[in-house]
Amino acid sequence: MPSQDGENGSEIEHLAALQLCCSLMSTSRLRQLRQHYPTAFQAPQCCCNLCSTNEESGQSGKTMRILLIEDERELADALSVALSKHGIVTDHTMHLADAVELTRQNVYDAILLDRRLPDGEGLAFIPQLRRTGSDTPIIVLTARNEPMERVEGLDLGADDYLGKPFLVEELMARLRAVLRRPPTLAELQMAVGRMVIDPLHLNVTVGSIPFDIPRRELLVLVALAKRKDKTVLRSTLEAAVYNYEEEIQSNALDAHISRLRKRLLEAGAGVAVHNIRGVGYLLREE
Repeated sequence: MPSQDGENGSEIEHLAALQLCCSLMSTSRLRQLRQHYPTAFQAPQCCCNLCSTNEESGQSGKTMRILLIEDERELADALSVALSKHGIVTDHTMHLADAVELTRQNVYDAILLDRRLPDGEGLAFIPQLRRTGSDTPIIVLTARNEPMERVEGLDLGADDYLGKPFLVEELMARLRAVLRRPPTLAELQMAVGRMVIDPLHLNVTVGSIPFDIPRRELLVLVALAKRKDKTVLRSTLEAAVYNYEEEIQSNALDAHISRLRKRLLEAGAGVAVHNIRGVGYLLREE
């Protein structure tokens, strides 16, 4: 790696000129640049959260699950890491066919869609999804950012259009904007037992007292509460808690539910989680 004063030391300056957030770089490249150009990654110059010394997750207080359809693997990996800092679980695929199957198997808060994909034009996915009755917000992410290109995407049913390169902060703002929908389209609060659950912001209270539990247990609780009095398959619960690329230990879900049961009992939540042997779990008011 050349010195910062060398001919190639202008990489960071070039990066800034492009307004390309360093969170969109490969992890290995970012690590190299941080080592050799430390001053370029110090606030307020740096535009993302990855370079902060405080790398605690979930600080935004909101958790979403999104589908990222993007054929550039390094970009997708880095963007997934950056979004995880905001408590977002990201499923990634680079193929339209896989995206169709994933939307059949999972419920997403939003979809990030590239246009140029190995198996076709990304915009073709939008009317296909809308014909199923899905109103999941779609943000198109692409370098094809001419006015008529944006018009085409929006007319086909996209909710927003963001040109590359972009800042993660702008993407987060646009995600928040498309999720600010009328109550008829948004997930409403659920009252279960003595609990009130806000599934959009992942807030839970028991008798007006905040019920603070680890994020994965909270995701299990929301998934069970949405299907109260109905058996929820293990695979459905796992999909609600983990992205599909994560390796899931055989007893991980059981451990989350065991701890959740104890917390619900201690808080007097008025509900209990029942094991339906060999099938899944069920949440019922007590």
